[in-house]
Amino acid sequence: MTKRVLIAGESWTVHSIHQKGFDSFTTTEYSEGVKWLKAALEAGGWTVDFQPSHVAARDFPYTAEDLAAYDCVILSDIGANTLLLHPETFTKSKVLPNRLHSIRDYVARGGGFVMVGGYLTFQGIDAKGQYAGTAIEDILPVTLSRFDDRVESPQGITPKVALSHDTVASVNGDWPDMLGYNRVTPKEGGNVVVTVGDDPLLVTGTYGQGRTVAFTSDCGPHWAPPPFVEWPGYAPLWQGIVDWAAGK
Repeated sequence: MTKRVLIAGESWTVHSIHQKGFDSFTTTEYSEGVKWLKAALEAGGWTVDFQPSHVAARDFPYTAEDLAAYDCVILSDIGANTLLLHPETFTKSKVLPNRLHSIRDYVARGGGFVMVGGYLTFQGIDAKGQYAGTAIEDILPVTLSRFDDRVESPQGITPKVALSHDTVASVNGDWPDMLGYNRVTPKEGGNVVVTVGDDPLLVTGTYGQGRTVAFTSDCGPHWAPPPFVEWPGYAPLWQGIVDWAAGK
């Protein structure tokens, strides 16, 4: 039976100004950070559809019925505004479905949902992720800050398994350090599976008939440094998370 997951986000464009005395010029570079997560899930038998942020802005499914084509939906480093402000709504005032509501309804009917941390997920840098108070916070097993929720840990911080759970059942040995995460508060009924310091890293829960997961650090650099993405436990971890969220 085919397992199908949609990943939205994990892309960015950097526009640089090079000033050399009197003269200057600009360069632009587009990058994606999905390759480690995508490879891990494909190795676990998942068919992965990936929408970088600029594609998701227009093409992310409109309705819960559209999302039902997927066993699981993952948002990673993509702000709420990208899904709320479809280009046709922002530039032409066209009335379209609220896609955060659509994700909520999809999960309530049995879909799986995973939010991965980053500078534009949960609340993120300068609170620009803007998921606090939305339908996404309703379905997550955690409560979000209303402020910048980043915890930068350049010295490294070691995840610790706190609860035996299917999401980490195939992950063996010590975890490599991570370099930061989004600080959240577990909801009543949420299961804190892995911690970083005094804060949760991996929390699982349910909403309606569906399952949801908050993974508060990144799936790739910079918060997930090379030793983490190259770790033998990386693929079993993500396979376990998405399999559990999808009820597989």
